[in-house]
Amino acid sequence: MRDVTPEPILHIAQGFMAAKHLFTASAIGLFEALLDRPATLDEIAANCGIPRRTLRISADAMVSLGLLELDGDHYRNSPSAAAFLAGAPGPDLRPLLRFWDQISYRLWLNFETAVRAGEGERRFERFTDEQQQIFSAGVEAVTAGAAAALAASYDFTRHRRVLDVAGGTGSFLIAILRRFPSLRGTLFELPGACAVARQRLRGEPEGARVAVVEGDFFKNPLPDGHDAVIVANTVHVMSAAHNVELLQRLREGAAASARLLLVDVWLDPTHTQPQHAALASGEFLMFSGEGQAYGEDDADGWLAQSGWRKLERRPLTGPASVIVAEAV
Repeated sequence: MRDVTPEPILHIAQGFMAAKHLFTASAIGLFEALLDRPATLDEIAANCGIPRRTLRISADAMVSLGLLELDGDHYRNSPSAAAFLAGAPGPDLRPLLRFWDQISYRLWLNFETAVRAGEGERRFERFTDEQQQIFSAGVEAVTAGAAAALAASYDFTRHRRVLDVAGGTGSFLIAILRRFPSLRGTLFELPGACAVARQRLRGEPEGARVAVVEGDFFKNPLPDGHDAVIVANTVHVMSAAHNVELLQRLREGAAASARLLLVDVWLDPTHTQPQHAALASGEFLMFSGEGQAYGEDDADGWLAQSGWRKLERRPLTGPASVIVAEAV
């Protein structure tokens, strides 16, 4: 026991400080100020409009976390910060940090209450227009890799019409239709999310091939006539019973031999890995009141109960993967 220290506990417990430091550094434009070249503290302070003393607190914290590097009196972005946080072309995680900071972080303050009560706050039902924008942009940022990987790894040439259920901004459909120009898509979402999606789709050529349909998939008819159905990052915001109900409703409206693509970060058989999914279960609980991360074994049971036959599971990017099933 002499070798046991409290450091692992303290490291985890301090995590909220690291997160808030990161959110603030991104919000004040610290990484963007270093996009083109290293800079001194005075130069960064002038660029960001932040007092030198408090800017140094932020910058030095980012050095300690490995997101900035310090060479003499000059700061520069680490490779990961330069790639994802500075506004360079390519994937951009700043919308995700804004979402976690302005929406998620505040919800987590009531996590203990949710665990004790057995349900969260159902935050989805109370988004303002601004919060919906922040939420939608954040989700698109964190799922961009999976959307691109699905379009690249699954052969959509066998399909004509693709339905994306609870498809957010339409980012999955954009990636797929860009690669498969003969496809047409339908996005089915709640009204607030549809408003954001229409703005997003207007800026993309593929948007002309996407029909946007408003509705609640438990209250309104689902669009029919599609031979491929995508349910991406959605089952984790619902209870197991509601997931079975959704898959049954999708099966009723699916074309013969239609394919179902369930995209998510699926837990392993112990339901403890990957760590990202295990931790995110709390996020899903807080947002929907009933959600959590699920394992592939859970999905296998739902498919068997709802008229789908599992064909395979294939990796996408990072911890995300897709379970492919066929209507029977």
